[in-house]
Amino acid sequence: MIKVGLNIGNSKISCAVIEIKDNNIKLLSCESYPSKILKKNIISNFDELLSEVRSLINESEKKSHTKINSINLNIPTVESISKYYDSEINNINSEITELDIKKAINNSDYFAVKEDYFEILNNIYGYILDNNLFFNSPVGNYAKYLKILFYKILIPYKTLNSYKNIIDKLNIKIDNFVPSPLSSSLAVLSEDEKMIGSICIDLGHSNTSISIFENNNFIYGDSVLVGSNNITNDIARGVSTTLDSAERLKTLYSSLISAPSDEYEIIEVPIISGENNKFVQINRLKINSIVKPRVEETLEMIWQKLKQNNLDKKQIKNVVLTGGGSQLEGISQYAEMIFSSNVRIGFPKEDIFPDKSLINSSFSDVIGSSLFNPDVFLDKILDKKGKKHKKQGFKGFFNWLDQYI
Repeated sequence: MIKVGLNIGNSKISCAVIEIKDNNIKLLSCESYPSKILKKNIISNFDELLSEVRSLINESEKKSHTKINSINLNIPTVESISKYYDSEINNINSEITELDIKKAINNSDYFAVKEDYFEILNNIYGYILDNNLFFNSPVGNYAKYLKILFYKILIPYKTLNSYKNIIDKLNIKIDNFVPSPLSSSLAVLSEDEKMIGSICIDLGHSNTSISIFENNNFIYGDSVLVGSNNITNDIARGVSTTLDSAERLKTLYSSLISAPSDEYEIIEVPIISGENNKFVQINRLKINSIVKPRVEETLEMIWQKLKQNNLDKKQIKNVVLTGGGSQLEGISQYAEMIFSSNVRIGFPKEDIFPDKSLINSSFSDVIGSSLFNPDVFLDKILDKKGKKHKKQGFKGFFNWLDQYI
């Protein structure tokens, strides 16, 4: 089976083609083109972006020797809504059956529709039986009280349709819309990390996304509109240099962990002025003093997202950083102080890369999109009936109701 992931980002567009055979995954191609047509996830030139994506798809087909007819499309979750909700049944006093669970689903907000928002993910992540938390189906157990825990992510239709419009013009089918935080975590988290509980932070060009897994369940995903490009802009303003020069300074000289020698390490930087080839000398300490506040602000914004959803109380002590911004020197040690957790830098899983030199944390989102399997995130009871029918609106809802109630 061939699966394709596509990411249309603010700094690059990328496409990953994988082959799944006998439970083995092989990367056939991973192509990326620089692109600056998206500004804060808004398309500034539709025709130009369409041409770039078409060229990317064509190149991916050549490299993978595969005809691309359908894709998993990576979608940013900036301006998304995360909603936790539940439903309960009291006084059961008998064996719990699938019918009980379906009744609880009917009494929940599972079928609720929010105007102007698309439901990109909606799933059960836990069950409570008489104050005991379960993560698998409770069918067959006896209890007086059952509560089902749900989590959904809603994104604005305006965001979805802007990206979807590009793909529709190419006559390519979209198999799944994949929320960006989830895609990155699928590429870099191990099965053990998903089980014990992990926070995955993708430090992208213009967005920073966060996802949380616990007990092998995806329990949270969101993004903030701040990324590594903000660091570049801060350096450019701070030392009055060009954006290209600022990007070079960030990549080669910035560090989140200062050393005594930073004050004495002198760097010549071209400055913006009326004169050509004019340079100024600065030390590495100055660059670090610009980078640190921005990184701290970004990580603090993520921490606030956790607190707003009461996720800080879970005491998850494993953080994985990925994306281009994760390559900043000293960022893992700095994040350890912010989150009081173990921190590592996450790269796409090595076992799918035929060429180890191609492993790059900047490709985590697109690799994860190609790996996305919706069945993994769909409860078996919901899989039997409901999710596909739910999208049919009230007719599908009542058909489902008639069958089970």
